[in-house]
Amino acid sequence: MSGFVDRLRAGRTSRLLLVALALGGTLPTAALAQGPTMERLSDERSSTAWAYVETPGPVRAEPSLLARAVGRVSSHTFTGSSDIVLVLGRSTEDAGAWSFVRYPGLGARTGWMPTAALSEVQTVSTRLVIDRRARRVRLYRGGSPIFSARVGIGARGSPTPGGASYVRERIVLRRRGGIYGVLAFGISAYSRQRTDWPGGGQVGIHGTNQPELIPGRISNGCVRLRNADIRRLGRLMPVGTPISIE
Repeated sequence: MSGFVDRLRAGRTSRLLLVALALGGTLPTAALAQGPTMERLSDERSSTAWAYVETPGPVRAEPSLLARAVGRVSSHTFTGSSDIVLVLGRSTEDAGAWSFVRYPGLGARTGWMPTAALSEVQTVSTRLVIDRRARRVRLYRGGSPIFSARVGIGARGSPTPGGASYVRERIVLRRRGGIYGVLAFGISAYSRQRTDWPGGGQVGIHGTNQPELIPGRISNGCVRLRNADIRRLGRLMPVGTPISIE
């Protein structure tokens, strides 16, 4: 874990560095100023930490109860699954009392929440890449590819949102012959075009009852796989897997 230790400083520079970290980038060492530090727990490529949300509450712009709330997390998804966040890092000068997390919602959502509101962290070594241009998904484990399949993505009027996301829940469907196929994953990304849908327009990765439409621009923002492919992906991809939608 010592390989992922980044020193992020307070004030305006700290906010710039947190944005860079959220986007997977870096800033020059010269940009660092004095202030609190953060231990990075996830690179969202080969090692990613996640935790259950045990106490719902606000996510804040800085590691302080006085900081502005930028969002909110719940303990359960709208389907009833226990909700999770990715734990990107922990504050160090207060013995890790605050966690820097990626959480569900529109856009690239990151911020601070009390570590006490989370369960013990678990880690995954998997990463899913969704290539919208090629209409293909690839799953990696420890940096090595272990799965690839063609997919259907969002139609032009309801595109699959790009950016960093993660697998939030695994849903075994009661009705196997429906539009969601035999298995679905709820992810942390949301559609801007479907915010009036149940759950606010959460994007999913799921099977289909129309395999002949894959690959194509066929959905309301979700990613569809043939049922045989989603079954195989379901055996390989755990909850907490980071996703890059390119």
